[in-house]
Amino acid sequence: MRLSARVDYALRAAAELAAAGEPRTVDQLAAAQQIPAKYLESILGELRRGGLLRSQRGPDGGYRLARPAGEISIADVIRALDGELANIRGSRPEQLEYVGAAVTLQKVWIALRASERAILEQVTLDHVAKARLPRPVAHLVDNPDAWV
Repeated sequence: MRLSARVDYALRAAAELAAAGEPRTVDQLAAAQQIPAKYLESILGELRRGGLLRSQRGPDGGYRLARPAGEISIADVIRALDGELANIRGSRPEQLEYVGAAVTLQKVWIALRASERAILEQVTLDHVAKARLPRPVAHLVDNPDAWV
C-alpha cells in the first residue's frame, strides 16, 4: 500500500484536531506537525469539501472535525483525498478482467482491499489521538515480523 504525502499530512492534521477538541488554524496545525502551511491549507479544504472538517471564521476560528473523532476512520480520510482504497489502473478490483494464468489476480486485489478495510475502517482519529489502537490492530503491530 502506498499513501501519498497529502494523505499523510491530512491524517496528521486530523489527529491534531482530534486531540485538540477545539478549532485550530492552519498555522497551528502546520507548526504542530511540521507541514508546509500552504500545502496543508489546500488539504484541509479538500477534507472540508469531503464533509470531514468544518471551518469557522473569526477570532475563535479555524478548522475542527465535522463529527466526533471516534466516528471518523482512517479510511474516511484516505477516501476523501484519494478515492477508493484499492484501485488498480483506475478501476475497482471487481471491475477488472484477467485471462489465462493471471485470472486469480482479481481475487488477490479483492483480498487486499478487504485486509485494508479491516484495519483502516476500524481505526479512528480518536484511536490515533489517544494512542490506543483497537486490539486486533495492536496485536498486528506487536508482531516483530510486522516491523520488517
